[in-house]
Amino acid sequence: MSRFLTPAKIGLLALIELYTSKAVPTSSIVEVLSLITSHLIDYDLSSSSGDTDGRWKRAESTVGLVISIADFEKVLTPLTAASGMPGRSLWYVFLDKLWKIDSLDALHAFFDHCPELLAKTKDELRRDAEMGIPAPGPEVILLSRNSPFGAFVRRAHLEFTRLRFHDAFELWKGFVRYRQTTAAYYRKKTPSFQRLSFDNVLLTGEPDWGTGVEDIASVAYGDMLRDDPTSTLPVSTDDIEKLLEFQIEQMQKYGNRIPLEIRHQFQDLLNDSFMIPSLSHYLSYLDAWRAGDYSTSFDYLHRYFDYTMQNRDRLFYQYALMNLAVLQADFGCYKEAVAAMLETVSTARENRDMTCLNFALNWLFHFGRAHPEVTKELESKSMLGTGKESLAFLRSKAKETGMWSLWSSALMSEAKMSLSNGDSVATALEHMVRSSQILVERNMKSMIGSQLSLSIALWDRLGIAYLSATTCEVFLRCHARHAIFDDELKVTSRQASMLALGGKYDEALARLEGLDANALRAWKPAQYWHKFRGIIKLRRDLHHGDLEGASLLLSQLLQSKAEDLEPDLAFVVDTLHAELLARRGDTSAALAEAERLGGTGTGADIDDDDVDESSSSLSPSRDVALRVRLLLLKAELLERAGRTRKSLTVAVRAANAAWRARLIPYLWPAAAAVAAVLVALAEFAPAARLLAAALPRALECGNAAMVARLYALLADAHVGMAGVAGSGFSSSSGQGNNSGNSNSNSRGRREYLTRAVAALEKAFDHYSSIEDVAKQCEMLAKKATIMKVAGENVLANDCAAAYLALRREAEERWGKGRG
Repeated sequence: MSRFLTPAKIGLLALIELYTSKAVPTSSIVEVLSLITSHLIDYDLSSSSGDTDGRWKRAESTVGLVISIADFEKVLTPLTAASGMPGRSLWYVFLDKLWKIDSLDALHAFFDHCPELLAKTKDELRRDAEMGIPAPGPEVILLSRNSPFGAFVRRAHLEFTRLRFHDAFELWKGFVRYRQTTAAYYRKKTPSFQRLSFDNVLLTGEPDWGTGVEDIASVAYGDMLRDDPTSTLPVSTDDIEKLLEFQIEQMQKYGNRIPLEIRHQFQDLLNDSFMIPSLSHYLSYLDAWRAGDYSTSFDYLHRYFDYTMQNRDRLFYQYALMNLAVLQADFGCYKEAVAAMLETVSTARENRDMTCLNFALNWLFHFGRAHPEVTKELESKSMLGTGKESLAFLRSKAKETGMWSLWSSALMSEAKMSLSNGDSVATALEHMVRSSQILVERNMKSMIGSQLSLSIALWDRLGIAYLSATTCEVFLRCHARHAIFDDELKVTSRQASMLALGGKYDEALARLEGLDANALRAWKPAQYWHKFRGIIKLRRDLHHGDLEGASLLLSQLLQSKAEDLEPDLAFVVDTLHAELLARRGDTSAALAEAERLGGTGTGADIDDDDVDESSSSLSPSRDVALRVRLLLLKAELLERAGRTRKSLTVAVRAANAAWRARLIPYLWPAAAAVAAVLVALAEFAPAARLLAAALPRALECGNAAMVARLYALLADAHVGMAGVAGSGFSSSSGQGNNSGNSNSNSRGRREYLTRAVAALEKAFDHYSSIEDVAKQCEMLAKKATIMKVAGENVLANDCAAAYLALRREAEERWGKGRG
């Protein structure tokens, strides 16, 4: 195998020679130069491609050019030649150039002619002037020696002169086989073409050798002349190494696996090579890791670094340890991962590798945030401190060493920590703006996904669902092709979640189904994708009343261990589990599930003075949002259990924590929980005022279930006020209002009942948008009761009929007893 030259590179040299000889017309120069430069210059095609398939276009075109001449034909056939016979395409001129290389001697002459394509140096021009050789005219196209074309021509000529005779003959045989597929086309266009025209030595010797020419050809070319399918084209180590580096770069940059077509083609090329680069083991390690085959990935990782250590001693030993730590962390061996990363830190210090050292420290910080129980002892012995001190150290070191990605990542981590701890939103925004400035100034497109994901989380916590949805759309339309697939998956999942909260389940599932199928071949993204789809379907089944289908989905989701799910997803699954138990009527089991999540059943694990410290099972995430959601879950379950007054403490704590952390989407459910307590205490007017103040902002959150609950409670408050007005008592003082006349009381009662009906209709509309059958029936039952009390028997009967029709439709759709 040649180190550099292949038959495809001979074709590129021939095309460059046609360009310099002005055989390419002006109208076709762009297409020809694009074909040549795409195989000579290393550049990222994904920057100009709008889909993920375009990222692998370069590797596919490289493999295709090596194994077949069809890529040349595809580009050159539609183009016309600048000179020659009329009607001749550039493809024919190109083939004529190749078929005129009709012997090994002609191949040597072809490479000997290569230096004539280059512009001469000053010394060469001076020698030519002394010898009387005229200088080339200005109309002659010559290649600069340092240009991409000139460098390629010089290297090709040098590599050919270095070839041994055996390697040169193997290159010649490969070239004959490479162009052989065009023989039929060239024979039609060239009458003088004969059976042995591929080798001029055989053609001129045929009259003297007679039938012996077949034996000579068989000895020289072997089975190649019989179109043996086992015979393969030669491939250079340069092509193999470039393909390896490109595939590794794509997998590390975007987190995807190699498409199956490219993988099979590359394996064929690798099998044809008698020397396998050690980098191929690293590629196999990455592919096995992405596929979730951890035993195979361990094997290939050790194999790659065994070869590396033999050649480079301990120079890259720290990277072996770093890869091992990351792999063990994914495998669940957390203690071993921490030990390997600590050894990475010490080795990087020894080798003064600041890049690896800073990355290892950054990894330890984020690992400690995700698994504090593993790094608890390590943090107590560390001199860096925890949290903000570690991030400040990483930020300063990244700035000193010019590691812009780490600097931006540290700023985003500080912003994320500020949001998780419920600190100032202004501080978080400051860190985000500074991180965004670094990304824009350094044009780090691959990190835009993390930046916008944090922005999406910020707008979501502030209760501005429109801005959150808009940011999702901006990322998916403009930045997804430059970001890793994990960012695209998380943002798409967030968009699907917002659609599901609005009742658009089919559209949400369609968004998830529209993700790249090849990217979902990676094990972890595929698991996340399947589980998120399961959560959306589980929520839909709960709202439809299909409790058996919901139980089946929930059992599949609960099979995953806690470490397999992110804290947000794990909590969503647990809350849906509690909701399923509550809808089945087993409220005590639902409360027990909530107590298991929080560690205690009273909500006392969240203190008003320090919402960041908790003894609950949610403490590893250290996110105040999850703990507020836990309090809201407990308050809702206590209300369902008929113990509304006991939920007052929990509801007030949730409201206080949500207000301090500016968790607006959870502030309004907390207000609803407090209003429910006020209604239970017959304080209807304060409850109505609280709900009326919360509803306008709650509508901005885009959560139909929350808004429907607020309207339903508002209806209850108005019904209570109607009862007070009818009895002549004030809900705030509890004293009689004997001075009022019965007519005014009757008008006030009817007005409150009218408001209650309007609120129930609003609640019904929002419950209808999320297809919550049970709640729809509840709203219709309440409306029918109000109509009957108001004396509107016809409307009451209509509401009762609608109620029965809705129940009947649900039972027919999912089976009797499921609703």
